Order: sequence, then structure tokens, then C-alpha cells
Amino acid sequence: MSAPAIDAPTTTAPVVPATTLAVPDGARITQLHVDGMTCGACAARIERIMGRIDGISAQVNYATRTATVTHPVEVEAEVLVAVIEDAGYSAAPVPELADPDAQNGEAARLAAVGSRAAACVALAVPVVVLSMVPALQFPFWQWVALGLTLPVVLWGAWPLHRAALTATRHGTATMDTLVSLGTVAALGWSLYTMIFGWAGLPGLRHAFELTIARSDAGSAIYLEVAAGITAIVLAGRYFEERARRSAGSAVRALSGLAVDEATVLRTAGPVRVPAGLLAIGDLVQVADAERIPTDGKVVAGAAWIDASLVTGESAPVSVEAGSEVIGGAVARGGPLVVRATAVGSATQLARMTAQVRAALARKTGAQRLADRVCAVFVPAVLVLAAGTCAFWLGTGAPVAFAAAAATAVLIVACPCALGLATPMALLVGTGRAARLGILTSGPQSWEIARRVDTVLLDKTGTVTTGTPEILSMTVVDEAVGSVEDVLAVAGAVEAASMHPIARAITVYAAERVPFWPAVHDVTVLDGRGMSGETGARSVLVGGPALMRERAVELPEVVEKAIAAADADARTPVVVAWNGQAHGVLAVADAVRPTSAAAVERLRALGLEPVLLTGDSRAVADAVAAEVGISRVLAEVLPTGKADAVRELQDEGHVVAVVGDGVNDAPALAEADLGIAMSGSTDVAVAAAGLTLVRPDLGAAADAIVLSRRIVATLRSNLAWAFGYNVVALPLAAAGLLHPMLAGTAMVAGSLLVIGNSLRLHR
Repeated sequence: MSAPAIDAPTTTAPVVPATTLAVPDGARITQLHVDGMTCGACAARIERIMGRIDGISAQVNYATRTATVTHPVEVEAEVLVAVIEDAGYSAAPVPELADPDAQNGEAARLAAVGSRAAACVALAVPVVVLSMVPALQFPFWQWVALGLTLPVVLWGAWPLHRAALTATRHGTATMDTLVSLGTVAALGWSLYTMIFGWAGLPGLRHAFELTIARSDAGSAIYLEVAAGITAIVLAGRYFEERARRSAGSAVRALSGLAVDEATVLRTAGPVRVPAGLLAIGDLVQVADAERIPTDGKVVAGAAWIDASLVTGESAPVSVEAGSEVIGGAVARGGPLVVRATAVGSATQLARMTAQVRAALARKTGAQRLADRVCAVFVPAVLVLAAGTCAFWLGTGAPVAFAAAAATAVLIVACPCALGLATPMALLVGTGRAARLGILTSGPQSWEIARRVDTVLLDKTGTVTTGTPEILSMTVVDEAVGSVEDVLAVAGAVEAASMHPIARAITVYAAERVPFWPAVHDVTVLDGRGMSGETGARSVLVGGPALMRERAVELPEVVEKAIAAADADARTPVVVAWNGQAHGVLAVADAVRPTSAAAVERLRALGLEPVLLTGDSRAVADAVAAEVGISRVLAEVLPTGKADAVRELQDEGHVVAVVGDGVNDAPALAEADLGIAMSGSTDVAVAAAGLTLVRPDLGAAADAIVLSRRIVATLRSNLAWAFGYNVVALPLAAAGLLHPMLAGTAMVAGSLLVIGNSLRLHR
């Protein structure tokens, strides 16, 4: 196919904020990737440090390793990075699009963590086996175990010790503090008894017990504790990092869909340019099996578009000249020429990625509570460990017993599971939602969606396709107002409106009448119609109710046309001027093929679907009957939609509204949960808590199902994290939990929370 060689204009795309978070006047938002955090206490500490600076606040997500900082516009990102680095962590701005170098760096760090963990496990296993099985304890076995333990604790655990020292220098404590103190105490006590006691003599016998027996302090060694806990913690870190990368795969997948280069058609021929330099109006050539670099409209060619990774639609969509396409989708079956309509951060893909990141930056009430607990938990554990040691020494227990009990307290109390419980569930759930074509403005939307019991469905653009067509036309008197005359007047007035019916009338008129009269003083009549002046004519276009309200004369032929349209479940639009009706247009909007199944799914979930529309009762009832809705609110003005929501809320219902237009925005904002359909106006998206990327009402049912599973997972994670510490800490303080068993339980708690969250992928 030969593509037209046309120079494109050089206009630039409008700038869109990198996130959808609310930004105060005079401020902006910067997202930073933070390395070095080891538990929820680290996240809470960074938030406190940033909050001490005037005009700066931060939300730090431990699971995603990101800090979302609100700061004055004059404060540069480098200043924020310096503050975090002064606190002992490393930070860098999060790129808006995929950064291959950053992803390669993450992979390299994961590999390094894995190598260190593998080496420590290889050294620690013989130590644990020798310490647990007396039959294998040959003369001086303990010195061999010591030789294997030293590199594990001194080299393998060095990142833990370094982080603990950094935290201590800044007057705080983290999970690393607990693990570092525990392993060093175990190694130090073992060295002491081996050198100054008799634990280093041949013939020492040592067995692993679930309880800490009161033994002679001079023969007690805990090499298996020092080596085993270090290996377990490092292995747990490795699996945690792998799980985090898996959980964040949706965000990386969205970012990875961005195209680096594009083929732009110029007068001299095709030119490859960086995708970041594309401008609105550029003609972009897309080869077969190539990813579309920008949002646009097809001007030449035909193909099937696979947008499954962007919108969640599994079936490819056929496009041809005039069709709209989105960046990130793959063209299959033929080359295309696309005129760019949105580029850079204004594309749907970039905005989706930003919205997912912004949603992950927000915190639920449960997560804020968990972070506050983590912030005070570690210092409280240090006090508890010291108190445990002092208590047992005060009761006359051996020093080894008191030290082991204190070590178990230090190790078992790691707040990792608590810090991961909420953000990991939200990270996986939000990523899964993005793959299903569901975007959220924040985690609170999932909490609300779980409680919804009533769903108000706007008819046009939600239950129906939102692209109505003119199916028939009736004129009163050809001599007074011919078909061409009626269409010209209607098209001229309706051209000023973006309402779907107005667009249908405009398109229908444009195809049949080449010239329209000049129009002025056009007024939108609150969703009921339009008025305007064309020469000596005062024109009114709208429904029968508007005509009767304005005392417009409706001849018998018009009344019959209105009745016929109602009987056929079509919307009648009357065209009148100077107080006399001259024509009737019958408009129909096809029901989406998936709407009936979606309504049935909503019912199966225990929700009551309610049809909400400004159309006539006859049209509304016909659509409701087709999709299986029994409750209908018809002839509701845009201002009355919010009133309908409030009435349902007054009845005790938790209401979700699904809509797509400007006139739906008040209802979306008034509802407990607003859900904006695919193709919604910016106003509707801004008022909604969830946005459906694919044009399928079934995605709303998917959102409800997913919200219930996210909240259930979150609650089970928190129950385990809190319950684990409630049970384990008293056992450790009572001397009933061996330090190594405590370390195993600590890591198992974190892995259980991660594994439970990863189930949301399914």
C-alpha cells in the first residue's frame, strides 16, 4: 500500500499530569523509587522525615518501593532525593514511560540478592544439620560449624548489619535492627562459650528442641541460630523481591507497551523518529504486527487491532479509514496510516499507567493503621527483648536461657508481614484490575465497591452503545418545511452539542444537506433539547415534553409520529420553529451485545440493577425488558440523576452509578461509587472511582468481584500478621520458642502474606 506523503503540523500535545492525585495550588507531585526499605517501619519513617519539611508530605508504599511526594513547585526532585538519602536510603524519580536500564538494574539486584542467599543457604545447611543431629557431631564439629557460620553472619548478613547501623545513626530502628542484633548476639554468645567456656571442647553434644531448655551457660552455643536465621531472612528477601516484581508486572507491562520509535510520513518519505517527538497531526505508518505508537485515527489501510494488553478486550477489533486506535495496540493483517490525535503523556496508555501508579500510591485506612503500628513496633520489641532478658536473669535462670529468649523475641517480632499485608494485596489486585481493563482512582474504591448493593445504569453509552442513529423522519408540510429545510435547521442548532443524540442528528443532516443556515444564541436546555436563532426563525429541537412545556403546536401528524416512535422503543425528537412543529426524527440506540449477560451477573452477585435515563418511559421500558432490568427510572433530567442517587441512599442502599457523559458527572460524584464507562468524558472520569477501559458493562461486574476478593485477601493478611505476633511474642518471651524456629516463623509469615496476595492473579 502506498501511503500519502504529507507534512504534518508541528503542534504539541497538551500536558497531562503524571498522576491523577489531587494537587494543591502551588504544588506538584513527584513519584520516587526508594531502595533500602526493609519493612513497614522504614516507610513510616520516611513519611515522618518528609513531613517535617514545610509544604512537603509523602505517602510511601513499602510493597511498591515508591514514595509519592507532594511539594511546592519550586522544590526540585533532587532535593527530595537528597532528603531520603540523608535518611539512609537511596531514591530516584520514577520515569513516566518504561526505562529499560532501570528494569535491567532491578533484575541485576534481584540476581545479586539471589546469589547471596544461595551462598548463605549452602553454608548454613551443614551448620543446622550438625547442630540438630547428635549422631553427626564428630569431635570438634562445633569449630567446623563456626567456620561455616562466620562468613554467613559477617558477609552474608552484611546488608542487614549495614542497614541496622544506618538506622541507629539516625536514631531509629527497623527490622534489620532486630535481625542484626539477634544474629550477632547468637554468634557472640557462641564465641564466648567456645573460647571461655567449655563449649569448644571435644565431646560436646547439642540437639535442636522446640523449647529452650534451661542448660549450663558454659555449654550453650547458637551457631545454627546465627547461620540459619541469616539464610532464612536472605532467602525470604529474595522470594519477596521476586513476588514484588511479579505483583507489579501489570504496571511494568503497561509501561512496556510504549513504543520507542515511530515511522512518520514526510514529503520526502518515511522517517524514523523517537516516539517522544511525535506531534498531534503527524501521519504515522504502522506495519503489520507492529505496535501503534500513539492514539490516533486511521486515514488509510485496514487491519485487526489487538488491544488486549491495553483494554482487556480479548477479541481483536477490525479498523479501517476513520476508525480510532489507541497507542500500545498491535496492528495485524495489514499496514495502516494513522493520524496522531494524542501523543506522549496525553495518550490513553500513558494516562492508564499514571492512574494505576497513582492508585497504588494511595493508602487505605487499614494500611495507614498498619504503618503506624510498624513505626512503634520495633522500638517496643527492643524494650520487650531487654525486659525478657532482665526478667529471666532476675528469676535465676541461666544467662544462656535468658539470652536465647531475648534473641527469640528480637527475631520473631519482625513486622514484615504486617507491613506487607495491605499494600501487597492492593498491588496485586490493582495490577490484575488493569489487565482486566479496570482502573481505580485509589484503594478506597475497592473497599466501597465491596459494599455496593444497588447499581444505577445510565442507558445511553452504558447499557446501549451510545451511538444512536436516525431511523426515520416525518415532516408536517413539505411546502412550509421540507425534509432538507428541517434537517438544515436541526443540524445547525444541534451542532453545538456533544450529546450522542445531537451528534446523530448532526451526522444525519450533514450527509443529506450540504449547507446549513447561520445560527446564534444557541442554548442547551438542561438535557431536554436545544434552542437557537436562524434568521427570522426561533428554533427549538427536543423531546415532546419540552415542546408541550413551551406551548409548541403539535399537529396530528406529529403526535402520530411521536406515538409510533414510542411504540417502536425509539426516541422522538421534534424540530420546531416559531411555535410550530415541522418535523419528527425517530432515534434508536442499539443495546450492547454484552449488556444482558452483565445485568445477569450483577444480579447473581446480589446487586439490584436500576436503569436510569432521560428518555421516555416507553423507550426505557423496552431497553430494560431487553436486558432484564425490572426497576426503571425514566424521564430523569441530568440534575435529577443526583437526586435519584440520594433517594436510594436515603433508603439505606450503597449505590454505584455507571455512566459516561458530562450529564452523568453529578450522579457519579454523588454515588458511593462512580464507575465511568470506556470513552467517558474527562468530567465523568474525574467524578468516578473506577474507570472501565473496555466498552463492556461486564467489566463493572468484574470490578465488583475483584473488589470483594481484594478486601477479603487484605483482611486475611492483616488477621494473620496481627495474630502471628500476638501468639508468637508471648511464646518467645516465655522461653518456649527456639530462636531458629522464631526466624523460620518470621519469614514464613511474610511469605504467607505474599502468597495469599498473589492468588489474586488468578
